[in-house]
Amino acid sequence: MHKPFKPAFGLGNRHIQTLYSSFFRKPLNLDFEIEKFELTDGDFVNCYWFDKPTHDSKKPIVILFHGLAGSYKSPYIQGTMQKLFENGFSCVLMHFRGCDGEINRLPRAYHSGDTGDSGEWIKSVKKRFNSSKLYAIGYSLGGNMLLKLLGEDGKDSLLDGAVSVSAPLQLDICADRMDKGFSKIYQNHLVNNLNIPLAKKYDKHNMESLLEFKKQNIKNLKTFLQFDDTYTAPIHGFKSAQDYYTKSSSKQFLKDIKIPTLLIHSWDDPFMTPKVLPQKDELSESITLEVSFNGGHVGFISGNLFKPTYWLEDRIVEFFKNI
Repeated sequence: MHKPFKPAFGLGNRHIQTLYSSFFRKPLNLDFEIEKFELTDGDFVNCYWFDKPTHDSKKPIVILFHGLAGSYKSPYIQGTMQKLFENGFSCVLMHFRGCDGEINRLPRAYHSGDTGDSGEWIKSVKKRFNSSKLYAIGYSLGGNMLLKLLGEDGKDSLLDGAVSVSAPLQLDICADRMDKGFSKIYQNHLVNNLNIPLAKKYDKHNMESLLEFKKQNIKNLKTFLQFDDTYTAPIHGFKSAQDYYTKSSSKQFLKDIKIPTLLIHSWDDPFMTPKVLPQKDELSESITLEVSFNGGHVGFISGNLFKPTYWLEDRIVEFFKNI
């Protein structure tokens, strides 16, 4: 039986849990093998392998999906990959389009409900390494996307197990929460990180005709709702931000998930409210939901202030080993 999460003494505050790793965790400088994976629509995603197996290997593989504006540099990605490696897993991070620093080819980008790219990548990995068990982890936006994919695939999923961490299961609630109080600081940082690559797209594509929005006005996009109404929704075929939130929220897909899946959340997550958490009748029998009182957003740091331990990584490895 796993140990429930208990925050490190001095690190109980939800914002400290959320920000600690970004400020204080040292980069691990993992030795990645980079694969440029060509998508069927002519675009690509860059996938970073750590301890890539041979084609005849039976070593289990874990595919990771990062959060909004995350990448191979994200401390939670590096820490999890190192922990998986130490426990006998190969792993690979699939970057969403443009997230590793190389701008993608098309005017579109990625979003919380875009399961097409990850579906193509999972099929490719399964075809090439068909003797290996295949697992997946999604963090935040990547967690929402992964859960939606699992629900869409149902019993036909190619994965043997999955973990979703701090997923925004109901996107409209999360967008509203991020525009209140201290959470506005997170929103400001993340929206700025979205505006930068959007501005670069104007140099490659006729974005004004696609969006009916001028490049000089990008600086006025301050909230997720504004960004999603202006760019995410129209460029990806949604009628509005609300239409995008409604169709892409993973909560409605949970009842259709058929593989062993662990959902990890904290009650004090500053990116959302407890209203996003599913009721028992919204969960399939394959899902284990674990909600801690503390943990922040993709935090879950235990131990103590001077020697923190990353409970989340141990819990993920334990779950996969027990499947």
